[in-house]
Amino acid sequence: MAFRGSCHCGKIAYRVDEDAPAKAMACNCSICRRQGNLHHFTTPEKFHLETPRDAITTYLFNKKAIEHHFCSACGCAPFAEGTGPDGKMMVEINLRCAEDIDLDALEITTFDGAHKL
Repeated sequence: MAFRGSCHCGKIAYRVDEDAPAKAMACNCSICRRQGNLHHFTTPEKFHLETPRDAITTYLFNKKAIEHHFCSACGCAPFAEGTGPDGKMMVEINLRCAEDIDLDALEITTFDGAHKL
């Protein structure tokens, strides 16, 4: 069953055509530490943006491999798009912006992005 998410004001909304995840990843890199994201990774084929892209602002840094998207109105960062470590295209979902997911029930793994070269 698909799950949905959005930014705070709703100008960015999406659907992911897969079951809601039971696991998430927390990263301590410079942007993730500041945003507090809980990551879930999926494929572009399963991700469907349900709103126009005109409310999206994109931030690139470091290797510029990931487009960090956030809402130009409310500032929330519901998803990102880019190239994963395996070289394939991926979509990162910030589970803090997903609907009906019990964040306390997620199995959280950590990634030391602050020290990754």
